[in-house]
Amino acid sequence: MRFFDPHIHMVSRTTDDYQNMAAAGIRAVIEPAFWMGQPRTNVGSFIDYFATLVGWERFRASQFGINHYCAIGVNSKEANNEGLAREALEILPEFALKEGVVAIGEIGYDEITPAEEWVYQEQLKFAVDHDMVVMVHSPHRDKKNGIIRSIDVAREMGVPMHKLIIDHNNEETVQSVLDAGAWAAFTIYPNTKMGSERMVEVVRQYGSERIIVDSSADWGVSDPLSVPKTANLMKQRGIEAVDIELTCWKNALDAYAQSGQIDVDELMRDPVIDQSKSYSDNSVLRGQSPQIDQPVEN
Repeated sequence: MRFFDPHIHMVSRTTDDYQNMAAAGIRAVIEPAFWMGQPRTNVGSFIDYFATLVGWERFRASQFGINHYCAIGVNSKEANNEGLAREALEILPEFALKEGVVAIGEIGYDEITPAEEWVYQEQLKFAVDHDMVVMVHSPHRDKKNGIIRSIDVAREMGVPMHKLIIDHNNEETVQSVLDAGAWAAFTIYPNTKMGSERMVEVVRQYGSERIIVDSSADWGVSDPLSVPKTANLMKQRGIEAVDIELTCWKNALDAYAQSGQIDVDELMRDPVIDQSKSYSDNSVLRGQSPQIDQPVEN
């Protein structure tokens, strides 16, 4: 079975992760811009980071047969440095409209401050102006009210609900998101937030319509194989195969293919890997023999 992890921070992961993900059936990932663990000090760090998402990381994933897409945005936690956030918003158009960018994100609220709301609104306006999908980060505290506010503000700014993906959901928020007509994504962590066991019960209770499973694996304790592991547990617990495919593959594909940046036919074909290629004269191999697949003739 093919899997799509539509929220994972691969700049924090190793090539071993890419190899293990490919072996587990993950064919595509989306890497949203996020907080790197410590405050940025100047706009140049945003420029280099965004360039990595649309450049090197896209190449690195391809070397293991994984299609890499990204979302570009100023994260809610970074919005509270108002001067730097304004500078970051100024350079956002240089990257948000590049090839492989499937959404503005992840954006939204952290502490639900006025500064966060202003940065959120500015990026929602950009998304509406350019007919883009929006990936929303929901706050870790006061999550339900934060999600309701995120949806209300997005609707007020003119974002179509079918182009709004709300991430980091739990049992208390899923109904509000589905009732709004948005997509409800769930980040699966090994020990905290939403785990695989709970995710199985969410699908059992709510079904699979507009529900998305992802890992959000980053520099913390997290698991880049959360999607296939959750799919396997769903199968063990009697969830129908069609529901597993929807929540772990097709829903994410349908939601983000609205960007026009995903070649669905390509994803359905077996990957063709050519590790003889390099990016800025750099390779993932470190002198090892490259894998070079021959394209399959139709």
